[in-house]
Amino acid sequence: MSRNRFIALSIVIDAALVNVGFVLAFLVRFGGQLPAFNFDAYLILAPLLTLLYIAGAWTYGLYNPERADTAWAVARGVVAAVTVGTLLTAAIAFFGSTLTASFARSTILLAWVLDLVLLMGWRLAFLHLARVSWPEQRVIIVGTDPASVDLAQKVAARGRWGWTVTGLLDANTVPGRDTPGRDTPGRDAPGRDTPSRDTPSSIGGFPVLGAAHDVARVVGEHQANRVIIVSPIALRELVESLVLADGTKVRVDVVPELYEIFIGTVDAIVGDVPLMEITHTTVPRYYAAAKRAIDVLFATIALVVTSPLLLVAAVAIAIGDGFPVSYSQERVGRAMKPFRIHKLRTMVKDAEEMSGPVLAQENDPRITRAGGFLRKFRLDEIPQLANIIKGEMSFVGPRPERPYFVGRHLAETPGYRERFNVRPGVTGLAQVSGGYATTPERKLKYDLIYMYHQTLAMDAQIVAETLRVVLTGRGAR
Repeated sequence: MSRNRFIALSIVIDAALVNVGFVLAFLVRFGGQLPAFNFDAYLILAPLLTLLYIAGAWTYGLYNPERADTAWAVARGVVAAVTVGTLLTAAIAFFGSTLTASFARSTILLAWVLDLVLLMGWRLAFLHLARVSWPEQRVIIVGTDPASVDLAQKVAARGRWGWTVTGLLDANTVPGRDTPGRDTPGRDAPGRDTPSRDTPSSIGGFPVLGAAHDVARVVGEHQANRVIIVSPIALRELVESLVLADGTKVRVDVVPELYEIFIGTVDAIVGDVPLMEITHTTVPRYYAAAKRAIDVLFATIALVVTSPLLLVAAVAIAIGDGFPVSYSQERVGRAMKPFRIHKLRTMVKDAEEMSGPVLAQENDPRITRAGGFLRKFRLDEIPQLANIIKGEMSFVGPRPERPYFVGRHLAETPGYRERFNVRPGVTGLAQVSGGYATTPERKLKYDLIYMYHQTLAMDAQIVAETLRVVLTGRGAR
């Protein structure tokens, strides 16, 4: 069975069993009868409570095969999902309307017990009797010490779920060490990482594939899609290089130290070893859909509300410096796809005809009198609402750059390509936190902070801070 079929089957079975549990609860409570006065309240709420239970199961990872592949993970997820669904059902039943107030309290409590048994029971039976084609996990473990070997053994024990230990990497190396290799006599090529002289070709039955600092090459050669680092403190540069590597798409986990557990969350457990994922390349689908809906709704409203300002600004530009009053410029968007961004013109005509592409400077002589006012209060950005409605931009995200500067930053700033995994924004964390003049490296850090931790609450906070900047004119050029 494929992963997608498992998810679809799980949703259908859960929806059916949740309602079976409620019907059985009524039969137990009323001696085999289904009294209309009480049962009708359940029938009214049945579609809603089914959605609530499914949403709870989704939230607690029961439809994610990688998070529900052990009995303990299943039990923990089912208890949480059913408990939350029960509490919400009780609240809606008794505070919703007079039509649902007759939902017997004891029936809801009985349904909680029965749904726990039913939802947990079918999943535990499935774990023992059926197989799912999980996405293959080809794992490279950085480390050759006993803790690394122990982890490799625990990963290998998950072979049924598609986990394979590709090999180990020697963490006790120095980049460019010039020592004899294992397979070829003589000396290694300059700058190539090698394992220490006394490192065996295999440890604990797992091959040693090379040195830790050569992990990008090893990942590519062995087509690995997951790297687990047992000693993240000592290998900070390695962690950063993997996360920001332009051509490497691999999940990176670390075995956390105590201080990292204090400031982060554990994302997975292999055997009894906790893991923290430090690569988050995507956001949940519900968040992406909600953000897109909010973007379209508010961009449409904002475009209507600000249309008088656009008209006044256009007249001011025309009077002060003639036509055209707006311009479009090529920018690089999501997935490196170019698009045309729209702005009100704030500089003299053909401002870059002689100089070529350059960033605006403080007291830039190319900026017109009307343009200075428009830039101070970000009014020149209003036409970008059309880009949001078209789906080329979002309200919040990394600011889109011109191809000329993108090419330069890609060559000079490691990991710069990562910011093109999301839709660019009219404003962003870098703009409200770092200021206009901050370096590309610092802007990238802010962009990555946003990308890895974005929420609707963070979006609202950034928009609120942007409005404060707009009203005060802080940081404009």
